[in-house]
Parts: sequence; C-alpha cells; structure tokens
Amino acid sequence: MTNVASPAPAGVGKASSFLEISGKRKATDNFAKVIIYLCMALAIIPLVFVLWELISKGLPPVLNAEWWTQDMLGTMYHQSGGGALHAIIGTLVQTLLASVIAIPVGIFTAIYLVEYSRGGWLGRTTTFMVDILSGVPSIVAALFIYAAWITVLGFERSGLAVAWSLLLLMMPIVVRNTEEMLRVVPMDLREAAYALGVPKWKTIARIVLPTALSGIATGIMLAIARIMGESAPVLILVGTTPALKWDPSGGPMSSLPLMMLDMYKAGLNPNVLDKMWGAAFTLVLLIAILNVGARIISAKFSVKQ
Repeated sequence: MTNVASPAPAGVGKASSFLEISGKRKATDNFAKVIIYLCMALAIIPLVFVLWELISKGLPPVLNAEWWTQDMLGTMYHQSGGGALHAIIGTLVQTLLASVIAIPVGIFTAIYLVEYSRGGWLGRTTTFMVDILSGVPSIVAALFIYAAWITVLGFERSGLAVAWSLLLLMMPIVVRNTEEMLRVVPMDLREAAYALGVPKWKTIARIVLPTALSGIATGIMLAIARIMGESAPVLILVGTTPALKWDPSGGPMSSLPLMMLDMYKAGLNPNVLDKMWGAAFTLVLLIAILNVGARIISAKFSVKQ
C-alpha cells in the first residue's frame, strides 16, 4: 500500500515566504540603523572635541568683567589685562549694518520669486544671480567691494566697507532659505484666503509669512552666523585698532575675527593665547544667543498649527 503525502495548504508557502522577506527587511533596517548611528557618532566626536577645547580655553578669560567692559587701548597683547569690548562692538555694528539691508531685501526678493514671478524673465534672471552669489567666496566679495567702494568711488577703508561685503555674502542665503520656506506653505491656505476676498498682499503678510516665520528666522540666523565669523573682508577692507569705536563710516574698526588674527600674529605668549581663545568663545557665544533669541521670537509670533 503506497502512502501519498497530502499537499500543504496553499497559504502556508505564502506565509513562510512573507516571513522570510519580512525578516530580511528587518535585518536590512537594523543594519542601516547601525550605520546611521555610527556615522552620527563619528560626526559628533570632532564637534565635542572642538567644543571642549573652545570652552576649556576660552571660558576663563571671558569670566573677567574687564573682558566685557574694556578695550585693548594701552594694553600690550602679550600683557595680561584688557578686554574685547572694541571687537564685540565692531562685530555687532558691522553685522547689524549688513543685516538691516540684507534681511528685508532678501525676504522681499523671495516673496517676489515665489508669489509674483510666474517664471518671467526677471524671475529667471534674479534666480540666476542669486545662484551666482551663493557660490562667491568671501575673498572675492571683499575684493569687489575694495575695487568698487575704495578704488573707484574713493572711500576709505572702514567698517562700512566690511558691511557691504558681508551684505553680498548674507543676501543669497536669506533669499534661498526664505524662498524654500514660502514654498512649503500649503497652497490651500492661500486659496482659502483668496476665496474669502482677502487681497494677495494681505494674505502674504498675515498668513504666508507668519506660517513660515520659524524657518525664515532659522535661515536668517544661519546667514548671520556665517558673516559674523568672516575674516577675509576685515583683513582687506578695514584696519585694526585696539580702541573702542562706534562710527563705522571711516578709519580702523576692530572685530572678533580681526582680534583673533591680531593675537595670532602677536606670537604664542600665554596671555595672547588666552585672549585669542576668549575672542573665539565670545564669537560663538554671541551666535548662540542670537539663535536662541530667534527661536523664541519665531515660537511666539509664528502661526500655531
């Protein structure tokens, strides 16, 4: 008598195949997670090392009240004492001058490209010019301002010339970031406002911009962080001074990047190194404060989803 094996149910083979595929997917997913976490750890290691070096060497000088209230006038670089008030004020003034022009012009340019351009020749030309400016090195922007502002127009080297150079570096970042944030805003919000009879300009001002405010503020802070640490413009367009100066229209005007370069050229004296690390820590601290302030402002005034 021959025994005939009964065929397996049709669903058993499909279930085993599904489990096999599911197991492979889980293994691949776990492997990808391990690779991602490993890359993240490798990226964090140099960041932690840099922050540790910056805080450990730059924090002690800035804990002294003189650092925030005095300049370096009358104090030699290799001597102890003195402060960075002149460099802090110079950095803030130059950055403020550039931001006052770059931020509104960049935002209005992005609004035109997203809301009004419609693919016209002016929009295409503007996009092309923004792309070019995005790739311009800081040294090229500084040389352009030197040729146009100082050589051709006859103005002297000053903090204002530095601000013009920083403006060229900051504007394309603001335009590109604002443009992307405006495109993220759902079109349904615009159409709902138009259906209620709200004018286009008021829709942009009351709905589109507040909705994208958080991302726009983040992009502006990234642009400010970039220009605050630029060294090429201050090397070419303004002279250094150890004295506090508020007027950027003419003459030497210090800044934190320029102060660090001056300290580096002064030699490897311990006092010089302390001041150099203190200037670096102060620059990072100012950028961090601006970022926190921008996050608070955007969280307060942006539209709640």
